[in-house]
Amino acid sequence: MGYRKGYYRKDGTYVQGHYANNRSKSFSTKNNNGCLILILFFTAISSIISCSESSDSVEKTSNSGSNSNCPTKTCGDFTSRSQAQATYDSNKNCYKNLDADGDGIACESLK
Repeated sequence: MGYRKGYYRKDGTYVQGHYANNRSKSFSTKNNNGCLILILFFTAISSIISCSESSDSVEKTSNSGSNSNCPTKTCGDFTSRSQAQATYDSNKNCYKNLDADGDGIACESLK
């Protein structure tokens, strides 16, 4: 936009000065290709970052001792506390859900 000075028309009438759009039509239609490229770039970067964070968390869980090969056992699977304790002692990382309070005694509700 720019200020257009007042001028006289061919018929002799005066046109008051005013603000007018001085840009050409081809310039005024915005070219959004640059914005589209930036959006695609940031989307690609964010997806790469999110994928690397999820793989890091998978590695952390596999290294922290929670093994996906562990069978799922609950206290209901045992008839006595001694059986549950023997299973818990065989692999404490796999069967940590048998010791709810973390005191080293498995299935305290069983007799």
